[in-house]
Amino acid sequence: MAGKGSGTAGDVWLRPPARAARDAPPLSRDRIVEEAVALLDEEGADRLTMRRLAERLGTGSTTLYWHLKTKDDVLDLALDAIFAAVEIPGDDGRDWRAAIAALISGWRAVLLDHPWSAALLGRPMLGPNVLARSEFLYATLVKAGVVEPHLTAAAYGLSNYVIGSALMQATWTARGDQAAGQAARERFRANCERYPVLAAHGPLVAEADWDASFAIGLDWLLDGIQTGTAAAGEAPTRSGQE
Repeated sequence: MAGKGSGTAGDVWLRPPARAARDAPPLSRDRIVEEAVALLDEEGADRLTMRRLAERLGTGSTTLYWHLKTKDDVLDLALDAIFAAVEIPGDDGRDWRAAIAALISGWRAVLLDHPWSAALLGRPMLGPNVLARSEFLYATLVKAGVVEPHLTAAAYGLSNYVIGSALMQATWTARGDQAAGQAARERFRANCERYPVLAAHGPLVAEADWDASFAIGLDWLLDGIQTGTAAAGEAPTRSGQE
């Protein structure tokens, strides 16, 4: 359900907030977004409709439309709202790797706390919370000596890594797929000649240590960024010092 009016994802950031009617009840945008996040956490994005959100708020859909035009508006605002929980590390100008690792790890934690969110991150992300954290990421990479075209590649690589890993983990854990995992392992064993490496080392062979795998992968990405800039004579050392 797209809701009344026309619009697409991201439009809420590109137009001024609608003024509520004079007789509108005391319903704020912040309260709507807070309740939307709670509904999304409980039931997922597929179950979110303007009618269900209005019922949860104890009001009518028409009243809700005084504040937000479409379901896309709700999703955009909810996504930005959860990013407020991603702490922006202190900038001491020295340990750029630790700062980026802390930011990306905090980003992952928020995505896992809100399993519906990772699948929606293809939307235009123009809210203040997202932009503040994106600004920090880019600024930290620049201070570390990363320049274009490597700057965009590095930022995209880190962003895509955290989104992809969170999406995979949220999908598998949401399913409660112990039975599915066991079936996959049996399939690999039955076809070990065709898939010998997957049968021995694949992600479904043993219980996944999501945290450890993520940390190792992130460290490798940071190693690559550091090595690439150092080879070009652009980067400081691992700690960020000349």
